[in-house]
Amino acid sequence: MNRGVPPHPKPWPSDNRLDDELLASGDNRNVADEFRYWKTSAIKQELQRRSFSLEIAIDNRTRDYNAGTIVRTANALGIKRVHIVGRRQWNRRGAMVTDAYMEVVYYDDIVSFVDYSRHKNKSLIAVDNVATSRKLNEVDLPLNSILLFGCEADGVSSELTEKANAVVEIEQFGSTRSINVGVAAGIVMYEWVRRNRLV
Repeated sequence: MNRGVPPHPKPWPSDNRLDDELLASGDNRNVADEFRYWKTSAIKQELQRRSFSLEIAIDNRTRDYNAGTIVRTANALGIKRVHIVGRRQWNRRGAMVTDAYMEVVYYDDIVSFVDYSRHKNKSLIAVDNVATSRKLNEVDLPLNSILLFGCEADGVSSELTEKANAVVEIEQFGSTRSINVGVAAGIVMYEWVRRNRLV
């Protein structure tokens, strides 16, 4: 739970990362304690410095309400960059302002996004449960990857799925056919972190 912190007692610390207004009025933002009183730009710069190589993309055809959850999770897991493919409007409310501290890149069309992934030699991995999907436990999640998530109702578009290096699905053992896309994104992002950074 975010309880915030009160105004900082004087004398204020000498640190150009700190925001005088926050020092004076208190900091009620949803940030980790280490970033209390920091300027937004300073937090963003620090997160870019320490971020992982993983990037994520959202196939934003329907302004899915899960997009904010996906972005918030990406921030929490130290993801380097978020790509929004399609509509520029997305559910920022669910992101809880975490997008302010990340690099978010927009693409009007699929071609320009795919060109970026190829130019950067990224392995594009779509997450969806379709006929061509392979089990998450059986698929490599390379260090230089972009994880691609779709919308709740329709998943990832066939146009993007065809461009992906792999399509993965999360193994399930209950009666439901699918997992909420926000939940699925969190599982796969954490699995990439577990395999590539927690070893």
